[in-house]
Amino acid sequence: MRIFVTGATGFIGMPVVKELIAAGHQVLGLCRSEDKAAALAATGAEVYRGSMEDDDILKKGAADSDGVIHLAFNHDFSKFVANCEDDRRVIAALGAGLKGSTRPLIVTSGTGLANTVPGQPAKEDNATIGSDVIPRAASEEAAAALATEGVNVSVVRLPQVHNPERQGLITQAIAIFREKGACAYIGDGHNRWPAAHVLDVARLYRLAVEKAEPNAKYHAVAEEGVSLRDMAQTLGARLNLPVKSIAADEAQAFFGWLAMFAGRDSPASSEQTRRKLGWQPNGPKLIADLEQLQVS
Repeated sequence: MRIFVTGATGFIGMPVVKELIAAGHQVLGLCRSEDKAAALAATGAEVYRGSMEDDDILKKGAADSDGVIHLAFNHDFSKFVANCEDDRRVIAALGAGLKGSTRPLIVTSGTGLANTVPGQPAKEDNATIGSDVIPRAASEEAAAALATEGVNVSVVRLPQVHNPERQGLITQAIAIFREKGACAYIGDGHNRWPAAHVLDVARLYRLAVEKAEPNAKYHAVAEEGVSLRDMAQTLGARLNLPVKSIAADEAQAFFGWLAMFAGRDSPASSEQTRRKLGWQPNGPKLIADLEQLQVS
């Protein structure tokens, strides 16, 4: 297959590109940076010049390919709502290039949207929270709209994706811990975040685009939930910082924008995904990667 990948030079994008090429696929990778274009070309991918702001570029990239994996997203949380709505536009443009065919579009979302059954981990077939509550749901709403128009669209929901260099929202928490001089968790710190190693996630994207199952929901989850207390204690030892519990009413002052996530218990299951795709994650666990954190 010739697969168009947005976010091809990103933390997850580059491993996805390498995974696809190793499996015998051709990759058309969207890139607007000269510096990153060289690294992308070195993987064997075809560099497709353009930006996420150009709907015509997106539509053409999709139209010229056998499938699309959409990974690009602006993670500037100071404009989170606007960025989520922009992703809605991007998904619509990609879908426009695939209409009238069975070629797959894989959209990226987060497992937190499916944490809708109290006391249970998020499951692939759970009802989801709308964008009026969690702005990131705009991506899944855009995918659902395309599905009603006959586009073969499915969703990969991400947990905290990690290696020793980066760990999703945990990377943002580390910056806060360094600034504040302490590693904190809220209350007893037993709330959990799901996680998966970046190479396991890359393999799941490949399996998802190869399966090309319409309306599928996949959870890229290796660990259902790692407690925030365990993360803070591991990071405290690694960064040589004290570890402390803070009250819920202190969270905003300590974590800032991250407070909306820091106290949330959001475990997630991947049982259905593993069964459908034959996906068995085997990469390092989150705590093991945090123990190997690159400390400057």
